Amino acid sequence: MRRLLTLLFCLLCTSPSWAWNAAGHRLSAVIAWQQLSVDGRLWVDALLRQHEDYPRWREKSGTGEPAALFAEAATWADSIRNDRRYRDSRRGEDGTGPDQQRHNDWHYVNLDRHGRPVSGQLDRQIREMQAILRSTASTAEKAWALPWLLHLVGDIHQPLHVGHLEDRGGNGTQIEDPFNPRQPFIDLHSYWDQLPGPRGLRGKRLFARARQLQQNTLPADIGHIRQWRDESYQLLPEAYPTAAGTVLPIVTTEFRDQAQAIANRRLVEAGHRLAHLLDDIARVSRGTTD
Repeated sequence: MRRLLTLLFCLLCTSPSWAWNAAGHRLSAVIAWQQLSVDGRLWVDALLRQHEDYPRWREKSGTGEPAALFAEAATWADSIRNDRRYRDSRRGEDGTGPDQQRHNDWHYVNLDRHGRPVSGQLDRQIREMQAILRSTASTAEKAWALPWLLHLVGDIHQPLHVGHLEDRGGNGTQIEDPFNPRQPFIDLHSYWDQLPGPRGLRGKRLFARARQLQQNTLPADIGHIRQWRDESYQLLPEAYPTAAGTVLPIVTTEFRDQAQAIANRRLVEAGHRLAHLLDDIARVSRGTTD
C-alpha cells in the first residue's frame, strides 16, 4: 500500500519535461567547442557577447573562458521558462526574430506512426535559426538566434524530443526506476533528460566528462537535420522499458545500460554536428556588419 501511495503521489506531482537537462546541453556544447575551428570560435564568442544575457552566463559559468560561456548559452532556451522577462508563446505565433517569448513548441516535434510531423517545430526552427545566422540580419537578431540554435541541435538528438503525440514524447508515460531511490517513479521523458548527469555539472568536471564521452564514442556522420530527426524517431522503440515492475514498466539493468549508451552517443553526435554547422555558418557570416 505504501508503495502504491508513493506512486500516486509521484504521478500527481510530476511536471512536464522539456529537454536534455542543463548538463546534457553543456556537454554537447563543450564537445562542439572542441571541434570548432579558430575562426568559428572567434565568430561565436563575438556574437554571444552581444546577447543581453551574456553577463548572466558569465556569472553562472564562474569564469570568463569562452568555452564555458558557450556551454552556458546552450542552456538559455530552457532557463527562460522560469524567467519573468519572458512569456509563453501565443497560439499560432511562430516568431522570426528577437522577442520575449518562450516558444515552448520549438523544443520538440511529435510524429505520427508513419513518421510524419503532427505538432512541434523543432526541426523547422533549427532551419529558421540557421537562416537568420546566414542572413544579413542585425547583430542583435543573430545574437538571439545563436543560443537557440545551440539548444535546439541538442534537443533534436534526445529521442523523446522526436516522440509520439499520444504520450507527448514520453511525458505521459510513467515508469519505475529502482536505481533511483529518491525518485522511484518518474515519467519517461524526465528519465531520459537526466541521463547526461547532474544538471549543475560545470567547470573541470564538465570538461572531463566531455573528454570521456568523446574517447568512448566514434565521430558522428554529419548528415542533415531531417536525418537527425529521423534517427531520434527510429530510437523510440529502444527508449521505452518493456519489463513489468510492481505497477509500471520497470528500468532493468539491461535497459539502463542501453539507454545510457544511446544518450552518450547522441550527446557526442550533437556536439560534432553543431560544430560543423557553426563553422559552415561562420564562413558565410563572419565579417558581416549591421
